[in-house]
Amino acid sequence: MESKPKVALLGLGTMGRGMARNLLRAGFPLTVYNRTPAKAEALAAEGAVAARTPAEAASAASVVLSMLSDDDACRDAWLGPHGALARMKSDSIAVECSTVSPAWIQELSSAATHRGVQFVDAPVTGSRPQAESGQLTFLAGAGKDTLAQVLPVLRAMSKDVMHVGPVGSGAQLKLINNFLCGVQVASFAEALAWIERSGLDQETALAYLKKGAPGSGILNVMADRMTQRNYDVNFLLRLMAKDLRYAQAAAARYSVELSMGQSAEQLFAKAQQRGQGDKDMSAIVEVVRTNE
Repeated sequence: MESKPKVALLGLGTMGRGMARNLLRAGFPLTVYNRTPAKAEALAAEGAVAARTPAEAASAASVVLSMLSDDDACRDAWLGPHGALARMKSDSIAVECSTVSPAWIQELSSAATHRGVQFVDAPVTGSRPQAESGQLTFLAGAGKDTLAQVLPVLRAMSKDVMHVGPVGSGAQLKLINNFLCGVQVASFAEALAWIERSGLDQETALAYLKKGAPGSGILNVMADRMTQRNYDVNFLLRLMAKDLRYAQAAAARYSVELSMGQSAEQLFAKAQQRGQGDKDMSAIVEVVRTNE
């Protein structure tokens, strides 16, 4: 039986922990790095090897994955003083799974090529439950041959791997996806506050909206979370604010103004300023409820 490639995963936050556990369940030799060492040590107890730096994690790996919060965190992990890319083998593959800007993807792709490392742009859709259950969807931007080499690794964490085009395509589509999600979450928060103040029967109104034309998967989830005031993190509010900023900048390169994205981002930013940033994105409803 052919041995599985050695994998390194940089980042063990809301998404990374579940991804790591699915790689371990699938039998991949796994080294993990996290800026907070305790998270890596917890995975070490489950069979991973905990590394002290991204470079150490990547040194023996055939596939190195990153799942981090933003461009700056990714740049430090890949290209910083202890960055992974400098220690990667020339026949290895770097995979950026974070939700980041297309500009950063192009920078990282160029740096990988310069090092003789193959590169895949593969952000994910789904949140904590999908990461934990191995039901993510990867939006992969890469050459077909490169993607084929990492498919077994990606499939261990996902229900689908979509090849959406060349490098950069994944980042573009992921930001479009999160732009649409962020706008829906913000607009539903305003709608729910309206329902609550209007005297409508909330249960009846929400049942109608869920089944009617506005109904969607994200509306159904937000309806439950916002009415129950359950803000345990599936998707961090501050990260949606970041994604909406990145989306506006990416769209502007094509002379598209995301006016709805700007309004939603302002509401998320307001919620972040009022202490909701480390809660689930559904907590945005609290700033609409208080109307301060």
